[in-house]
Amino acid sequence: MKDYFIRLFNYDRYANLLILETINKAGGANKPVQLMAHTLAAQQIWLGRCKGLAAPGGVLWPDWPADTFADIIDHNHKGWIEYLSSLTSVDFDNAISYKTLKGDGFENKLCDILAHVINHGTHHRAQAGQHLLAGGADKLPVTDYIFYLR
Repeated sequence: MKDYFIRLFNYDRYANLLILETINKAGGANKPVQLMAHTLAAQQIWLGRCKGLAAPGGVLWPDWPADTFADIIDHNHKGWIEYLSSLTSVDFDNAISYKTLKGDGFENKLCDILAHVINHGTHHRAQAGQHLLAGGADKLPVTDYIFYLR
């Protein structure tokens, strides 16, 4: 399972960089930038939760400029890969207890949180893509997982 999630987080980095390239070509359109900033901030929050760190006091929708995203994408990816590499096969079924930014407590299996983080990124990249098309982008990069694997 470790190799599978490492592969998914490698894909996530790849797809984030592709959509970032399109955002940059569009001149940093507002809504796609907001969606990517949110996606990247959420990755950091979830990594902290998975590591058992105290809930951060930051915002879930930060006002980060697009020219910072490439470094953040790489930083997030490195953090996730280091974390995933440290796990054993039994760790993926462990329950992770965490608090939302509102302070509500929850518990989920690590494997389900990892699936959520990947799906969350896919969801918001698709939203960003639709906003880019509506804003005049002529085409979007192919960010499908199977194309990444090919």
